[in-house]
Amino acid sequence: MDVLSRYDEAARERLVAEPPKRVDAPTRAPFERDRARVVHAAASRRLAAKTQVVDPRADDFVRNRLTHSLEVAQVARDLSRALGSQPDLAETAALAHDLGHPPFGHNGERALAAIAEDCGGFEGNAQTLRLLTRLEAKTFDADGASVGLNLTRATLDACTKYPWTRAEAPASGKFGVYADDLPVFGWLRAPAPPGTRQCLEAQVMDLADDVAYSVHDVEDGIVAERVDLTRLDPAAVWETVRGWYLPDATDDELDEVLAGLRTQESWPTTSYDGSRRGQAALKNLTSDLIGRFCGAAQHATFAAGDGPFARYEADLVVPERTRLEIAVLKGIAAHYVMQAEDRIALMVRQRELVAELVAVLLDRGPDVLQRPFGDDWRSAADDAARLRVVVDQVASLTDASAVAWHTRLTSR
Repeated sequence: MDVLSRYDEAARERLVAEPPKRVDAPTRAPFERDRARVVHAAASRRLAAKTQVVDPRADDFVRNRLTHSLEVAQVARDLSRALGSQPDLAETAALAHDLGHPPFGHNGERALAAIAEDCGGFEGNAQTLRLLTRLEAKTFDADGASVGLNLTRATLDACTKYPWTRAEAPASGKFGVYADDLPVFGWLRAPAPPGTRQCLEAQVMDLADDVAYSVHDVEDGIVAERVDLTRLDPAAVWETVRGWYLPDATDDELDEVLAGLRTQESWPTTSYDGSRRGQAALKNLTSDLIGRFCGAAQHATFAAGDGPFARYEADLVVPERTRLEIAVLKGIAAHYVMQAEDRIALMVRQRELVAELVAVLLDRGPDVLQRPFGDDWRSAADDAARLRVVVDQVASLTDASAVAWHTRLTSR
């Protein structure tokens, strides 16, 4: 069966119907068009100057949000193809999954979440949906309102990592839609079964994000000489793992998981020395770990059912051992990189900068905002709506532009 035929007319529908392209234009399937729209979006280019873990200006090796998204997209496309689902959907979701992240990575996200309490909070994934369906304007509806990039229903659904509202959010606090974006959320979720189940393509994107995040953050930490896999302090790392990811994990359980990872043939036995041989060994390790995690999920998914593996006809199955291995790698990076003393001091200042920038923009009003956000301010009905406009503006900035705006508007 042709893969595209597994996606019906409803999956290919757009909020605003579009006429056929010229007969002399390149022929592309709807999901290929969606991918191109995300690639060419201004928000995608801005990711190159947004923090993944370390400030992208700090080193020319470390990953930024754009390089991370490209790596997630490659993992998602390969896994999707192996499962027999539509690879353009999973790849586009991966390319888009961090578009809503503000300057300074998750640190900036936490700052805006606190600031935006009075207008419904802030969450990078909810901001992604807002950007794709409103802020990144390409198409307008009959009432003159922007519908963003006017992506297909299946693509928007695949981009929805957390298909629930803030009120429905679990203990993590993660959610995927703001209250004033509920109409488009209801439209894209119309074919979904009741509840908060992700479509298969979103599940693939979600796993690809976790895999890339866990493996590549450790790689960045090794090259930055903050992580040495041959000299770990398991007791300290396990405290971080419990505090950040697995609150109920025991030392014995995590010791066993680490021992299993160490059986990977490419796991290092000597410290990284920066030589070409060392670089090759590190790259082989990252490749092997990605293959290990995705291969385990692929085999478990095939073992659980016959498919077809598309939309809501199947679920991605990730073995519990694989989830534990990913969490251990995340914990290693968190302990040695994110919790380092120099990082903690910098993160405090970043949150202060975001708060001060929001305050001065609220005080100065629409004339200091970029034109689209100034227009949104002037049409806002109340203070909460105006706060949301300012949050949208700040979230759109890169790390460097946030600093520049702060300096220009506060004179320091």
